[in-house]
This record gives sequence, structure tokens and C-alpha cells, in this order.
Amino acid sequence: MKVIVVGCGRAGAELALQLQQDGHDVAVVDKDPQAFYRLGEGFKGKTVTGIGFDRDVLIHAGIERADALAAFTAGDNTNVITARVARNVFRVPKVVARLYDPRRAEIYQRLGLQTVSSTAWGVNRAIQLLIHPDLHVPVTLGNGDVEVVELEVPSHWVSRSVHNVNVPGEINVVALTRSDKTIIPTLGTVFQEGDRVAIAVLVSSRVRLEEMLALR
Repeated sequence: MKVIVVGCGRAGAELALQLQQDGHDVAVVDKDPQAFYRLGEGFKGKTVTGIGFDRDVLIHAGIERADALAAFTAGDNTNVITARVARNVFRVPKVVARLYDPRRAEIYQRLGLQTVSSTAWGVNRAIQLLIHPDLHVPVTLGNGDVEVVELEVPSHWVSRSVHNVNVPGEINVVALTRSDKTIIPTLGTVFQEGDRVAIAVLVSSRVRLEEMLALR
């Protein structure tokens, strides 16, 4: 894919380098030409100096042929304006804006913008490590609102079914591993001793899950 990253701070530079490593054609935009030093000598993509939401700057970066754009500057307003220009003016198929203030996420989602908030993710991850260390969380989704938890089924779940432990809209068993084979269980799947499960849970329902697992 051809991807434009607007903002070459630490996060933007890391994103650009990872995308290049994964084989994508990457262009990076930043108003400060010194910022591009973060990319290092091994960066083979294009660098463009200018304001990220300036149409001429974006055209120079190749936005008319871009498959995706990530707005990763240090300002929420700049990121949102850049994302809206990319999506509404240039019809870029995939656009994401980084937000520092997670309280704004709902507003921008109503505008149809996909956002990521490192602040919200960081807070939720810190709570998980400090308060809920018994649960292994390999994946978080969205802005950290949903976690996928992996664990061996507790003894009091054995002989019960998925239907007995799912809580619609809050807690759902999404995968089950038994004898080195992983399946997507049905509501009627019955847990056996030694089963490992992956459970999608709302962060706001994590305490409820711990109570169900008898961790509290």
C-alpha cells in the first residue's frame, strides 16, 4: 500500500519505519525538516516539509494515489483537520487520526473519523498491570475499550457451557484451545479441564469477569 504519515514525532516516525519494514510505500509529512532525522538513514520513503492539512503539501506527498493516511502530529485539531481533508477531499480509503484527549474521541467518531488514543490505552493498560495482574491481555481493541483476555478455564467452569458464562455486550468467549487445536466455540460448547479460552471483555466489565473467574 501507499501510506502517508503526517507528523514525524516519535510515534509518527516509528509508525513510518514499521510500515516501510512491512513492505509499504511510505511518505512522511512534517512542518519541521529536522524531524525527519528521526527516520534514520535507512528510510527509503519520501519526506515532505509542510503543514499536514495543506492540499498542495498532501498532493506533493502523493495523496491522490494513497491507500491510507495516518495523522500523527502533536495536535488533536491538526490531526482531525488533516484526517477530514484526506477522507472528504481526496477520498483516501483508510484514514486514522491520533488523539491525545480521549474525551474527544466520541465527537470525532460521530464525524466518521477513526481515532486512536495512546492516553486512553496507556491508562487502561496501567490499570490492568497494577490491579488485574492475573489476566493475560495479549490484545486491546479500539482505544483500549475492549480487551481480549487469555487464560485456562477455572475448575468451576468445567462441564459448563459457553452460554453459561457469556454476558451479551460485555463478556464473550471468542476462541477455545483444546489438545493444540483452536476453535470458535458455539453457545453450546462445554468446557473441559485443561481448555484455554480467549475472552473479549469490555474494560468496564473487567471486575465482573474477575468475579466470574473467582479472582475476587
